[in-house]
Amino acid sequence: MLLKALRADARTAEWLRDLESESPGPREVPLPDADALPDILLDLSVPHEHINELVALRARLATDPEAMALLARCVTRFVRDMGGIGKGWEPPAFPETAGRLGRCFHLYVFIASLPYVRAHHRERGVPEDVSRRTLADLGRHVSVHHRRAGGPGLLFPWWIALHFHGELFQLGRLQFQRVLPGRRTADAVEAAGLDLDPGAPCLSLHITDFRGPLSPAACDRSLALAREFFARHYPEERHGIALCDSWLLDPQLKRYLPADSNIIRFQDRFRPLHEEKTPDDTAPVGFVFGDPDLPLDELPRRNSVERAVADHLRGGGHWYGGRGWFAL
Repeated sequence: MLLKALRADARTAEWLRDLESESPGPREVPLPDADALPDILLDLSVPHEHINELVALRARLATDPEAMALLARCVTRFVRDMGGIGKGWEPPAFPETAGRLGRCFHLYVFIASLPYVRAHHRERGVPEDVSRRTLADLGRHVSVHHRRAGGPGLLFPWWIALHFHGELFQLGRLQFQRVLPGRRTADAVEAAGLDLDPGAPCLSLHITDFRGPLSPAACDRSLALAREFFARHYPEERHGIALCDSWLLDPQLKRYLPADSNIIRFQDRFRPLHEEKTPDDTAPVGFVFGDPDLPLDELPRRNSVERAVADHLRGGGHWYGGRGWFAL
């Protein structure tokens, strides 16, 4: 049973205790039935080959009273502060001992939360196409999980929680997350001659895969969409700067890629915040090759980015995260 596996794992057992200490969930969970679920999954861009399995797992979930009670608690907690920055619920990945249902459980949490996030989008006047493309990132992450693990699920359920909590939106090529900057960011911006209240929200940029080239024109279009979108739908928030935290901002990439490449031109938009000292080789390997655990001697060299990542690591180097900002 799902709950038995979660209680046997120290990390999820602690998470369960915290969740169960809060108010109980609703008696009924708005989980679509087997006839409605396929269309909803397809609307969320879940690949066709996973539909039948997810419908079958939904039936298994519905016959497990403890799992349904957990689902109710999760949905109740998740939608409680809908739209609040940093107030969302961050579900953990379940242990492998939780089986197929455990790998896919958070998918059903987000599906059951759809009416709440869609209501929030309507209240904010978010256009239907923006809402649809934002929430369809669920299907992209199912594809990411399939590429790495060979079946449906979510590697990072806490990330999809941002989409379904009204904190992140897909606007063209880039995603934009409403965040609150820290003191270090505020200090860097003030040192550049701009005023930034540490409590004032800003926008964090995210670069998704499966979305085509990161061209300057595509980025310019996304930024134009973001300036208009947030001014219209979140007028009480003044987003003065854009932030990015990504291995794509590692300055070492300039050793390998030409100055007019899309990645270097993206880097050049940003002022550095601070130098990262802790290496993180798994991020570029995972994003570029699909599996962070691939052995070095198996990394292909089919394009300039693959060659840059692989050759740098084979030469004994390391990759680091980069952090930068620019004024909006």
